[in-house]
Amino acid sequence: MMLWNHTSHWSIQLSNRMVGFVCRLRCAHSRTRDRTDTVPTQHRAIQSRQALIRSAAEAFSEKGVPASGMVDISRRARLSKGALYFHFASKEDLTLAVRDEALGAVRDLEHELTRAPHPAAAAVRDFAIGLLGRVDADIVVRAGLQLRPETAPGIAEPDLQQRWYALFLEKARADRADGKPPAGDDPQRSAQLLAAVVVGLLHLGQEDRTWWDKDVVTDIWEQLLPADAGTAADDTCAGPGAENATATGHETVTPAGRTAVAAAEEIAAAGPVPAQAR
Repeated sequence: MMLWNHTSHWSIQLSNRMVGFVCRLRCAHSRTRDRTDTVPTQHRAIQSRQALIRSAAEAFSEKGVPASGMVDISRRARLSKGALYFHFASKEDLTLAVRDEALGAVRDLEHELTRAPHPAAAAVRDFAIGLLGRVDADIVVRAGLQLRPETAPGIAEPDLQQRWYALFLEKARADRADGKPPAGDDPQRSAQLLAAVVVGLLHLGQEDRTWWDKDVVTDIWEQLLPADAGTAADDTCAGPGAENATATGHETVTPAGRTAVAAAEEIAAAGPVPAQAR
């Protein structure tokens, strides 16, 4: 028994020394003579993590969360399964990372809105154009905002309409305090309308992404809000469709053959509609 304990202890020491030797050998090959890293390890880790988040978003968008496997996600990112589990202990953690990345992008746009010098109506229009353009171009943002509790356990669905209503109302009240033209006589009603339109466009674009087009958003804004609400004076984001509608007297036709006015009224009347779980 004593001999076995001694041998076992010696084996453990040898094993630990071998592990240490391999680690030092790897470090030696990754460092120059002045002891600086030849490859920025931290940067490499960040790149790997972002690649995994993007691959997960692509898989979630194509297959849905339940059908997306960790092995498939790691292969999409061209990383080993070990690298995947180094960053994310489970698919739930990875799903939360996709959602957090998407909401982080939304928060950045919200901060820009609060600092915008334009009146609320124009500032919210610019926010909508930036948001929908980002959702259209960025698979992580698009997939992250489509996640739902019924298909992704552990995900809490954010109430974007209520969140944006509060943000738009704060902006409208700040405008009124600064003497800027209001979006309407009732700031609360105006904020509700603007929030409903943004959430409505976000939903409609999931079925037909042309709803996220900059010119379509601008045309709807011009038809929905009066010119004295600060949209007509600021034409930095106005598309050619809005100019044509004004010059010719004809309404711009939006996706699905609806006019901008009809689409705006439909969005405002319907309010938010949950995105389909995928």
